[in-house]
Amino acid sequence: MLTKDQKKLISEISKLKKEKNAVILVHNYQRPEIYEVADFIGDSLDLCKRAATTKAKMIVFCGVHFMAESAAILNPNKKVVIPYADAGCAMADMIDAKGLKEFKKKHPKAVVVCYVNSSAEVKAESDVCCTSANAVKVVQSIKEKEIIFVPDKNLALYVASQVPDKKIIPWNGFCPIHHSLTSEYIKDVIHTYPKAKILAHPECRQDVLEMADHIASTSQMISCAKGDPAKEFFVLTECGMTERLNREVPSKKFYGLCNMCFDMKKTTLESVLRALETEKPVVRVDRKIAMKARKAFDRMFDVK
Repeated sequence: MLTKDQKKLISEISKLKKEKNAVILVHNYQRPEIYEVADFIGDSLDLCKRAATTKAKMIVFCGVHFMAESAAILNPNKKVVIPYADAGCAMADMIDAKGLKEFKKKHPKAVVVCYVNSSAEVKAESDVCCTSANAVKVVQSIKEKEIIFVPDKNLALYVASQVPDKKIIPWNGFCPIHHSLTSEYIKDVIHTYPKAKILAHPECRQDVLEMADHIASTSQMISCAKGDPAKEFFVLTECGMTERLNREVPSKKFYGLCNMCFDMKKTTLESVLRALETEKPVVRVDRKIAMKARKAFDRMFDVK
């Protein structure tokens, strides 16, 4: 239930975004009250693509920094602001452009596939981007046999299991939220919730994925929950996703983890209002880096 103060803030935000011709993009992992001011809710890349279809002059991105960077790259004629500039991503911080350049020297014949959960600089040093939803298709589309996959080793191993004819060379990065889950934990989940189907994000470890009923990105989890006749699901991803699933599929029950991404939860209604009022902090990407990163995005968009 929303409080009186939250309702007031939501009203003020809704009024101001119309006045400023702004669009508010909200990632699935955000606080549930932030959903109330969203023009679009979804995963990071879908949000960036949605923004490109609007006539808004300003984007307020309720997520983490690499997502706002992607929005700036894909929407160069729009001002992009983020409520908290220091809302980061532990996985994205596990790789930088310098490290990737050195890694590439060791594997000169490899094509670099970059998961979107990374900085603009890392994307600029990559050949093609991917999401957790299309990573398998992107790798399958590459004619070369050697693939450097950055920065998530768990997603890389999942892709390798689905595309055995490719040599996948993973970077040693991971999402702490997903990497902390073990098969022993899942056994306890199955015992506690025997009727629940397990929805697992491909950022989880391989032994965890092997125990899942569905392996899906956050956007795919909604489709799985709607399409599967089961009435109960246990969701193996950041805890905010259960809120989104409850919103989208209210006729079913969703159980989740206590694993919270504190960077995702930094965004508050107060900070969204402040970002609209001040139009700060602005997320900017160096033009040369943005142009190179855009090529990696465009190559991904070409994959059918």
